[in-house]
Amino acid sequence: MSTDKQFIELACDKATREHSILNAQRCTWLEQDVSTERKLVDYDSLMEQLVYAQPGKKFYRDEMNER
Repeated sequence: MSTDKQFIELACDKATREHSILNAQRCTWLEQDVSTERKLVDYDSLMEQLVYAQPGKKFYRDEMNER
């Protein structure tokens, strides 16, 4: 049996155990993958917007602990 067929059978078995269908599982997996990518893009965008907030120097432990 080919790897592709084994993969499809495992995916079908998982969908059955979860009382779902393979197409619904595929949509869920794709949604999770895109969601992760979207979070990374949002994070990168935020970091670009905050580039102005650089401290300008390296702080040492004593300086960071001053109150």
